[in-house]
Amino acid sequence: MKLYVIKLVLAFLPFLFLADNTWKVKNSAVTFKIKNAGITVDGSFSGLEAEIKFNPLKPEEGSIKASVNAKSINTGTEMRDNHLRKPEYFDAEKFPKISLQSTKIEKTGPISYNGHFRLTMKGITKEVLIPFNFMKLADKTQFKGSFSLNRRDYGVGGNSLSMADNLTVSIVVDVTE
Repeated sequence: MKLYVIKLVLAFLPFLFLADNTWKVKNSAVTFKIKNAGITVDGSFSGLEAEIKFNPLKPEEGSIKASVNAKSINTGTEMRDNHLRKPEYFDAEKFPKISLQSTKIEKTGPISYNGHFRLTMKGITKEVLIPFNFMKLADKTQFKGSFSLNRRDYGVGGNSLSMADNLTVSIVVDVTE
């Protein structure tokens, strides 16, 4: 029992010395996976911009606001990327940003949280739940989460017979104080 208590104290010790609850993005990866014609297509968005106010001991007081540029989509195939920027997909000229704004953050475990967000894409805003982990280690501090969404809820890609409706989005953000 003593060993458990010591481990628990050591796990939370770094959080006790958080002077500022504002985090700056150091590195980020916003990726997605979707089936198209039976093949999994991987893609990413770059240039994440974020305002992160988060204290892991008081997550309910935190807020996260983030966005990526829709034009930054990269699936590894330039022709496909250019097609995805068109109006029937992301309409990147008319709607240049894909954004998230937290409405509520709650603790679910020692390093796990549920973030309730408003996700806006192509001018459509929907509520999404993003489970995430927050880890503060000696060499890095990181937010990491993933969630599923239906592309058709945002008018992306129309009624494609070959493309799946649901996709998985993963977000990893290394931060610094």
